[in-house]
Amino acid sequence: MEQRTWNEADTIKARAIWAEYLKHNDLSSRIGQTAGVDPQSGRIWFGASIREIVMQRKAEGLLNPLFFERVGSLTYYHKGSHR
Repeated sequence: MEQRTWNEADTIKARAIWAEYLKHNDLSSRIGQTAGVDPQSGRIWFGASIREIVMQRKAEGLLNPLFFERVGSLTYYHKGSHR
């Protein structure tokens, strides 16, 4: 599969897919896991990390970019430290 470039429309669509998924699915058993959302297919992958999801998809021959969320968190990653 050919890789494509990510754009703002992909982000908007992926966030909408994720919001709709959250409305209809109980993810309490997946808190802390990573979710990867494909804005083109609407498919969502779950794993312990971004790397794990990328490896799952690579095994399926899928290379297009994903939007990542941390289940149960408002942000996936926050850079910085608390002192």
